[in-house]
Parts: sequence; C-alpha cells; structure tokens
Amino acid sequence: MSRLLQETAGQANQPDTDRDPYGYLLVHFLEDPDGYAERIYFDLSEGDNPERWHPLNCGQPVLTSNLGTTGVRDPYLVRNPESGRVYVIATDLRVYGDEGAGGSGWEYWSHHGSTKLTIWQTDDLVHFSQPWQLDVSQREDGSHAQLGMAWAPECLWVSDYYGPGEGAFVLYWASKLFADSDSKHEDAAAYDQILWGATRDFSQESFTYGGVFIDTGGNAIDTTMVQRRMPSGKLRTYRATKDNAFGQGIWLDWTDDRRWWLPEAQWQLAQSKVGASFAVGGDPGGVEGPALFASHSRDLWYLYVDVIPSIGYRPMVSSSPELGFEALQSPDFLMAPHTKHGGVLSLERAEYERLRTLTDMA
Repeated sequence: MSRLLQETAGQANQPDTDRDPYGYLLVHFLEDPDGYAERIYFDLSEGDNPERWHPLNCGQPVLTSNLGTTGVRDPYLVRNPESGRVYVIATDLRVYGDEGAGGSGWEYWSHHGSTKLTIWQTDDLVHFSQPWQLDVSQREDGSHAQLGMAWAPECLWVSDYYGPGEGAFVLYWASKLFADSDSKHEDAAAYDQILWGATRDFSQESFTYGGVFIDTGGNAIDTTMVQRRMPSGKLRTYRATKDNAFGQGIWLDWTDDRRWWLPEAQWQLAQSKVGASFAVGGDPGGVEGPALFASHSRDLWYLYVDVIPSIGYRPMVSSSPELGFEALQSPDFLMAPHTKHGGVLSLERAEYERLRTLTDMA
C-alpha cells in the first residue's frame, strides 16, 4: 500500500448531501521539461472555497507509477457513490526523459502510444493501492480496437447502466481510431476522437469497450463532464471538449438524454472558444485540458482551463452553464504555478479534516 505521507499515521463527483459535504480535492500533474514531474499531485481547497488551493505533501508527488512508460498525465479522480471508494485514473505517458524504444514525440505517441490507463484506488484518500493498468482497446471477445494512445480519461457514474440498481462508470478518453485492418496505424487520415467504455471497478474483467462518443470529423480531445439535477427532475449533462481541427478551441454543450454516451443523444451547443482570452493573442487553441465541477454549497459551476504551453490552470465560473462560462474575476484566486489538467472531487467534512493536516495551511 502507498501512503499520502510516509510519516502519517495510519454523482457527478459529489457525495450525497447527508454526508456533510465540505471541501474539495484537486488531482493534477505538473509539466517540467527538466525533470520527472509527470506523476500524481493533490491540492486541497482552503476550507470550503474551491478558488483557493494548497498543495498536499509539501508539493511533492503523492503517487508514482512504475508501470508502462512510468509517466502519468491528465489524472482524474472519481467516487463510486455506492461503495464510497475513490479511483484515480491517468494517461500512461512520459514525455520528458522518455527513453522508450520505438520513438518519441507527439506524432509517434498519438499513433503508437499506450492504450492502457494507470489506476489507483483508495477508501480513505490517505492509503492508496498499488497501481494497475486497464487496456481500453480490448473488446469483450479478446480482440482489440486499433487505437492510438489513450489519453485524458474521465468518467461519470450511471446508476442504472446495466438496469435498475445496477450502476457502472461510463469512461471516456481520446484516441486516434484506425480500421481493424490497419494494425500498423498507417492511415494518415486518422484523427483524435472521444471514445467510451463501461466498467464497474476499472478492472479488465469488468470493462466493456463501447466505441465512438464524439466524432467531429477532425481532432477532438480532452472531454470533461459534470451533471446537474434540474427542477424538473431531469439530470442534465454538460461537457467541454477541445477542438484541434476547426478553430473552436474548447467548446461546451449539454444534453438531457439519460443515455448521453449513445449516438442518438442530442447535444445543444452552449459556447465555443471557451477561455481563449487567457491565451496569448486570444488564440482559442491556447487552452486545453478543461476540468468541470460543481460547487456543493452554492449554485455555481466551475471550469478550469489549462493555458499552454506552461502557464497552467485559469478559472472560469457560471451560474447557468447553458449560457456559458466567463473568467472568474477574483483577486483571491490561489493555485500553485504549472498546475495542469486534472479533476476535482467534492469531499466530506471528515475527509477534509483528515487531509488538512497534510497541507501548509495554518
């Protein structure tokens, strides 16, 4: 077992309201061309304020992978609302210091990189399992979809995925998709699409490959999602995705379809070129890796966008995501530099107090 600190004694991403929600946990990675920073880091909110963040473990990585490429990027964390267990899932990719055989660089990785995700689980957010990997290209019959690198994984829990009371995570990620006959991935016309699958526990045994979730006809990556219970009782699903083909940058859309991952779901565009004002020259392509999450104490939704190449997260906020997001106008926003491409988990008060002792907060 791995511990958050060696010296420590031993839903849409929100706990139920009767669990006393308080505080937030941010998972992310850092980008350091001169070092090995592609590991798992955690930041804790300052009290119940998701606009001020303090690193855990003195800003050092909490989790490190010895599997695959030994690098982990684009991490996300999610809670199983039935068991309370939390999972961390991440891209298996080491960009800096990569000495792997076969080649390197984005062109190579996107065509021939790992189709496996690296995963940890925890029941208390302090003690973590050893990492394992899930190959998202594997079909139920044992064959493999011909995918390039699997990256930027996220998921939502669907309480009735298999039927009433039989839930699963619907997992989505970005990959280039090749024809089954193209085992060498030589089709120059292949592009990044958002694919999906389902799993109860991120094990290979429970995983079912689903197919295409988003196909724009050009490169689309980095989908993030959050859900909202409407006054009508409907569960509305919002998603933000990065367009790398048509100049739209990050776009935001939404649907009220219960089976939102299926091709027949109807999505409504809410906003395009999201966060472009943060980038140099207002370039929509200068932001990526969005992270959507909801406040559990106010009627607010947050969207963090990663300003590239090396700035990191900048915050956006909305009281009605259907109308889009705008830059958070707050001089009090606090986050360590270069914090990038992760996810936010709503905590319970007991979890927050347990983790608070591991930050630099007084």
